[in-house]
Order: sequence, then C-alpha cells, then structure tokens
Amino acid sequence: MFVIELELVFTGQARRRPCAGPNLEVSTMAQLQRFSMTINGRSSGTATVPVLDPATELPWAEVPECTASELDAAFRAAVGAQAGWAADDRARREALRKAADVVTGATEELARLLSAEQGKSVADAIGEVQGTAAWIGFYADVEVPDLEVVVEKSVGTARFPLGVVAAITPWNYPLILSAWKFAPALRAGNSVVLKPSPYTPATVLRLGELLQGILPPGVFNVVSGGDEVGVAMTKHPDTAMVTFTGSIAAGKAIAAAVADDLKRVKLELGGNDPAILLEDVDPVAIAEDLFWGAFTNNGQVCGAAKRVYVPESLHDAVCDALVAVAERIRVGAGTEEGVQLGPINNRPQYERVRKLLNSAVSAGATVRTGGAAEQERGYFLRPTILTDVPAGQPIIDEEQFGPVLPLIPYSDLDAVVREINASKYGLGGSVWSADPNRALAIGRRLRVGMVYINGHAINHGPHVPFAGARWSGIGVENSIEGLKEYSQLQVIYANGADL
Repeated sequence: MFVIELELVFTGQARRRPCAGPNLEVSTMAQLQRFSMTINGRSSGTATVPVLDPATELPWAEVPECTASELDAAFRAAVGAQAGWAADDRARREALRKAADVVTGATEELARLLSAEQGKSVADAIGEVQGTAAWIGFYADVEVPDLEVVVEKSVGTARFPLGVVAAITPWNYPLILSAWKFAPALRAGNSVVLKPSPYTPATVLRLGELLQGILPPGVFNVVSGGDEVGVAMTKHPDTAMVTFTGSIAAGKAIAAAVADDLKRVKLELGGNDPAILLEDVDPVAIAEDLFWGAFTNNGQVCGAAKRVYVPESLHDAVCDALVAVAERIRVGAGTEEGVQLGPINNRPQYERVRKLLNSAVSAGATVRTGGAAEQERGYFLRPTILTDVPAGQPIIDEEQFGPVLPLIPYSDLDAVVREINASKYGLGGSVWSADPNRALAIGRRLRVGMVYINGHAINHGPHVPFAGARWSGIGVENSIEGLKEYSQLQVIYANGADL
C-alpha cells in the first residue's frame, strides 16, 4: 500500500482545435510528431489534425480525427473482447500490473509530451505520469470480494460488469484523469473506449500505443476527435455507461443524451470552491499553502480554491502575503528549466479568463498583482490576486478555471456559510484556522462533496474517494467505491446454497 499526494481535479471538455491552414505557422509538416488511435489492439487512423503548444500557439503534433466507421470498429472490438476479459480476474490484475510498469518505464517520454500539449511544467508532468502508474497499480492490487454475505447462509451480494464503458476526459490532467476512469472500469471487467480532449490528445494516444500487446485486443481502445465523436460515443448502442470529466454544461448534455436509453452515467464536473479563513489564522504562515491550493496547474483544477473569504480585520495582511508569494512565481513555457506555472491550455479558456478578469476590473475590482504576461506568444497570465470585487461579478459566482483569485472580506461567518450552500456548485471547500477542531465544525456545515481543513485541493491517492455535490457531479471517483460505479449490484437469495 502506498500514499501519494497529488493536487488533481479538473474541468471542461473544450470544443475544438484550430485547423491547419495557410496562415498557421509551422516549419515543415514532416517535423510534427504523429500519433495513432488504438482500435482492437492495433494502431489506426491517419494523423491530419494539428495539436498546438499553448506556450507558442504553434503545432507540434498531428492526431487522427476518428471517423464513424472507426468508432464503430472500436465499439465492435470492445464488445467482442469484454466477456473474455471479465471471465478471469487474475488475468485482469496481471495485465493492469504490467500496464502500470509500462507507464513507469515511459515516464520521461510521456512527461515531455504532456508538457508540450498541456503547458504544465515538466516536473508537474512527471508527477502526473507517476500518479497515472500509481492509479493503475492500485486497481491491479486492490482486493475486490467476489461475494459478500449480508444475512448468514441466506443472502449475499455480488457484482458484475456493465459491458462497454465510454470514457471522455478533459485537458487539464489528460493522462491521470484517463486512468481514474479506465483503470477501475477495466478491473471491474468492462472494456473501454476512451476519448481524450481535442486539446490534449497526444499523450493519451501514446499511452494507447504503449499498451498494445499489454492489454488484450479490444479491451482498451483510444480514439481522438472533437465534440461530435464524444456525442457519438454517448449515443452509441453498445455503450453501457458514460463516464465524463469536464464542464457542467457538457455534463448536462451527456445526461440528456443517455436518458432515452437509461445508460449509466458518472459525471465529475466543475467547482467553484470557497476557502474560508477564520480570524485566528496567521496570513504569512498559510500564504504558501493557500496560494498553491488556488494556483496549482495554473488554476486549471476543478477543486482548486477559486474564491477566498477573509475576515475584514485580516484582509490587507492576507492580500499582502498572497501577493508576495505570487510575485516569486516563475511563469513560462513548461519545458523551460525552473518554470513553476505554464500557460493556460487553450485560446477559448484563455479568452474566457481574461473576459472575467476584465469584467471585474471594469466593475471596480483592483488587481493587486498579476494580469497578462509579457510573452509574445502563448496563453500566459501571471497569477492574479483581486480585491474590491463587487458582489454578483461572474469571477466570484462562476468557475473561472484559471490563475485569478478574488479575495472577499466578511464580517458574518454564518452569512458566508449560507452563501456557499446556496451555490449550484458543491465540489469542495476549505476552512483555515489555528484551531483545527473549530475549522472542522464549520467545514461540516458546508454542503460540498469534500471538505479540507488548513489545506485545499489535496488528493491523497487512489484509495481515497473523490465526489462532488449538486452540479459538481454524479457518482464517485477513486477507491473501491469508484470501482463499484462500474459494476451492477446483484442480490443473491441463497435458499440453502452455500454463500
């Protein structure tokens, strides 16, 4: 057993990539790296669609656009492989252990690809690859009882796989959030058709290539494409379950799309997590942890702290402490030595964050530090601390999913709790205090899926559940509870048979 601490959570499946055209600057097409889909254990598809480096806005790779016939082939392969895969749990565990070893052996290669397409630093990308191997290894090793007795010699429960799982994953943690889905789905006996975000397809496609020959043909299929491919996956007649991580709007669309066929659905969606500081905190002592609870992965984390409620008496001291941390951060291309925060991943998200920031400033908010970076190219914003934000501004009420953090002074703690609980979001929230027990008592009042005391956006590993409330999600990721999501409960009335 192991414990790893990763700050992971996520959001939106973005809409489309730019298409190559006469004004798209590239040196030569021959210099682009090319990746294939994996269908029925073999490489498939012609790489024609460019993938942009968010630090340069230039193409560095090409990937296929999955056609309708290729998607049908992936589902046929998944259907054909599923029963045999489900029949032998020992073989599943051995294959997943080998898959974890393959990922570990390819850490440097996958991290470089991940940094190029996502924008995060190579050091952070290495952590994501290592976490991916850890998640796969956990589900290989976790003990899953074949049958559990409910009433001695009379009633028991068992589980069986659902069939083919369609998995759709986002661009902020493309590799590990894929593992959050396919590892438990495969261990439960399902086969998988996986589609990464069109903004970050290359690393996951490469993972599919690496696992050819490790996982049996048809068990793990990886396709690439835009929204239309994801829609086709959710509506495909062979899909038994859709598991999705991304935006609330996309999650609602998926839920509506599967309703007619009553497919299972698991949705891990957006968050607008509050951090509540109590009047006994030491602003300087908590500043570093609070900063990274908000700005990890450049704020592109569903469970990051996206607004901070500060006692009026501490407002200026907290602001000064956070500004001091923010101004020490090195921003640049993730592949550069010493960079801590890279660019925002894609232009639509970059423009959205800037629009929210500009709207707040126009309404009277003050930028204490940060704003647009000086790079000539790339989707760069420096970590930004905002104060004096008027109530009702979208940068407070919505999920900005970027490197901007508003500070909100308060005098009535009960009013803050009521405001948080009235939100449609319910992923997580944190309470910070010199008295952890007092903080816990307040945290228990928050109607959110995860509560953190004196920390934020903490994930201790695959054995710990991850879940959101209200619009922030349906279902559970990770742990044995997350594995159960990919299976059907069966109640057995033994009537004298041995349980």
